[in-house]
Amino acid sequence: MKELILGGVRSGKSRLADNRARASGYRVTVIATAIAGGDSELDRRIAAHRAQRPPEWQVVEEPVALARTLMRHAAPDRCVVVECLTLWLSYLVCSDRLDTLEEERHRLLEAIPNLPGFVIFVGNETGLGVHPLGDLSRRFCDEAGFTHQAVASLCDRVTFTVAGLPWTLKGSPP
Repeated sequence: MKELILGGVRSGKSRLADNRARASGYRVTVIATAIAGGDSELDRRIAAHRAQRPPEWQVVEEPVALARTLMRHAAPDRCVVVECLTLWLSYLVCSDRLDTLEEERHRLLEAIPNLPGFVIFVGNETGLGVHPLGDLSRRFCDEAGFTHQAVASLCDRVTFTVAGLPWTLKGSPP
């Protein structure tokens, strides 16, 4: 089972992903795409996520090689939570190496159908707000939209969260 959970900032998407992981009955691995240490606000968010998760959950930090990391950790008896696709994309977009972005996205999209177990992707829906002004912001929103559409097409279930409420867009609610 593969699920994509999308929502805006503070929409409840991470809480929903954590609840689904707990309910799966599987051992849980979180692939965290954010790296602490450069932004105090992001560091606080990372600390809050860590505090909310059970201590027995394995956490792997990987900001770039997501497909390789997923293939290493996905297993029939495991739930893997990817937190989050948009942070992963932001590192790739801001690296200013279009070839790396395209290669890593291609690897991810090729890996998804073959991943065993339960994999939950979390991402920020960026297409509902104000049209971004700068080139980099517009490119990021475009890349997020393209990536979310492609991942959604490969997932069994797609859920959108608003005000903490899940709305199933594809597949059956759990």
